[in-house]
Amino acid sequence: MSPTTSPSAAAARFTGRPATGERPLSGALTEVTLDDGRTVVVKRGDGTGAARAEAAGLRWLAGAHTVRVPVVHGADESWLVTDRVGRGPASTRAAFRFGRELAALHATGAPAFGAAPPGGPEDAFIGLAPMRNVTGDDWPRWYAEHRVLPYLRGAVDAGVVRSGEAADVERVCERLPELAGPAEPPARLHGDLWNGNVLWGDDGHVHLIDPAAHGGHRETDLAMLSLFGCPHLDRILEGYQETAPLAEGWAGRVGVHQLFPLLVHAVLFGRGYAEQALTVARAALRRPG
Repeated sequence: MSPTTSPSAAAARFTGRPATGERPLSGALTEVTLDDGRTVVVKRGDGTGAARAEAAGLRWLAGAHTVRVPVVHGADESWLVTDRVGRGPASTRAAFRFGRELAALHATGAPAFGAAPPGGPEDAFIGLAPMRNVTGDDWPRWYAEHRVLPYLRGAVDAGVVRSGEAADVERVCERLPELAGPAEPPARLHGDLWNGNVLWGDDGHVHLIDPAAHGGHRETDLAMLSLFGCPHLDRILEGYQETAPLAEGWAGRVGVHQLFPLLVHAVLFGRGYAEQALTVARAALRRPG
């Protein structure tokens, strides 16, 4: 089969319907209209295996029958084709419902911390950054070794974190067994749950896109959701807590869980995010064990 060379060709290949029009949304995203009137979204993968990894993550989340995600029509090494989500207003009702659904998603679990979705690769992505899905059974050790320290080293190598500053993050990693709170089983995470990946649908439900899905600690998804702000976050948390109450002291652990995405952003986007990571690391070090 010859390689697919355009969004329209990818849409036709994976839906089995001819494309009748294209509307670029960004450099990587295109809306494609099919001859039966439906519209799908075609995404060009950012790296080798990225589109397949994202498709595997969406299917894993969909398989929980909790949160809503776009239907995946197909993926290959270059393209991902999904249903389009019609956009609607953010509402407190949808937020509360989403909190309940997110709690139910997490409760469906994962085989281990770092477990990839079925069919997903060990070498995956979070946004534009590589992310390795290496498994472990002890969250503090796994989180330090496979989520925090690789990006800390990358930030030091890029010159956005100074060697002396890195020691603060390393000390947080050493203290994680006492800072992490009560042990919890691996949760089924979206993995990149910032506001840009939360779509408020015209059906009154929240839909999630662009996952970096893996097994992890459920507080990590919630910490990332609060990192860049999200409409009606208080109602999301209310719905979550009503369904699956968080362990005591969870609010004081938010910064610990934000170290991972902040260091990813530091590697990708520079010093400003490195300074935020150092701020939350130093705040965590001031907490009693």
